[in-house]
Amino acid sequence: MYDLAVIWDWIAFAVRWLHVITAMAWIGASFFFIALDLGLRKAPDMPIGVHGEEWQVHGGGFYHIQKYLVAPENMPEHLIWHKWQSYITWVSGAALLMIVYWVGGELFLLDPTKAGIALWQGILISAGSLTIGWIAYDFMCKSKLGEQPTVLMLLLFVILVVMSWGYNQIFTGRAALLHLGAFTATIMTANVFFQIMPNQRIVVADLKAGRTPDAKYGKIAKLRSMHNNYLTLPVIFLMLSNHYPLSFGTEYAWIIASLIFLTGVTIRHYFNTMHATGTGPHWTWGVTVLLMLLIAWLSSVRPTETWEDAEARPLTAYEQKFASADGFEDAYDTVVGNCSMCHAREPVWGNMKWAPKGVYLENPGDVARHASQIYLHAGISNAMPPPSAIQMDTEARETIVAWIQEVRANN
Repeated sequence: MYDLAVIWDWIAFAVRWLHVITAMAWIGASFFFIALDLGLRKAPDMPIGVHGEEWQVHGGGFYHIQKYLVAPENMPEHLIWHKWQSYITWVSGAALLMIVYWVGGELFLLDPTKAGIALWQGILISAGSLTIGWIAYDFMCKSKLGEQPTVLMLLLFVILVVMSWGYNQIFTGRAALLHLGAFTATIMTANVFFQIMPNQRIVVADLKAGRTPDAKYGKIAKLRSMHNNYLTLPVIFLMLSNHYPLSFGTEYAWIIASLIFLTGVTIRHYFNTMHATGTGPHWTWGVTVLLMLLIAWLSSVRPTETWEDAEARPLTAYEQKFASADGFEDAYDTVVGNCSMCHAREPVWGNMKWAPKGVYLENPGDVARHASQIYLHAGISNAMPPPSAIQMDTEARETIVAWIQEVRANN
């Protein structure tokens, strides 16, 4: 019974693994086709309808690639559809969000110092907010703004800034940045599912029926693909941000997330221009460095909740369940004695500026809140504390295990 935490953690690991693998495939395919499209060259004696071609060498072989502006005259017998990478990335990401931020919502999703809402309310906001971006963005793309891509991207950026601020008013810093990434990734996958693939199916159906496909469908798909291309790098940052408290552990995390979208634009603009012309605008790297320096400065702002604030804050029902169990006092002394020098609001270990992963273990509420993670990392495994820092003996780890077993036996 007590190893259900272990099984659940391995399920989360498996889903995360799937998510990373499919995301790599999706991002790789997206970057490849954007670079290919921008690098196409005209050549004499190209077949009718071919917009450009490119020769590539990889793995000891040469590849000759041609792109049709609309479609070939006849449907090829073998046609590869690039869609499942996007779909499985989103589905696995949604499953991981549910596992980590819904099931573990008391710890990872809700911040009681920001908004006093119930877990079910936080889950509704989490799920419902992901659709808002797509609805607004799709409406703008289908309006006259679709003919003004620069204005459209600026409006999308405004929406992302507003959502970044809004998430940070409700969720933990970690959850806020992750949700902003999920919000953006939902737009990207919806582009594939609702626009790119349906338009490509229309073209294929026209070819099979002997009709000449309309070029507008290809243009729509290309516009959405280009938007996805510029959003990819910020989404990667946001998905990895939960490992770095310097990105989420400050009251200015929403500004950091917003600036990351600008760095994604400058970096992709450089490479997209380079693929198209052979050289990229070097000023983009200067702008990117300045943005990252600004982000680094914002990340140095201390968390708004001090040790005194945390000590005075009453325990939540979730924390009380662990703090009132037999064995908590011994486990608390063990954790504070072995972990608090690093996991503090002002760490005293070495030159550490932030607690690892933004996890604080200084007072009873802190320890109770992170009970499951303490059990996994310092109870049944030797992951924490690092052996080079403190040698935590078996008896201390058994104290933690006994505490968690007592909680689970009575709940």
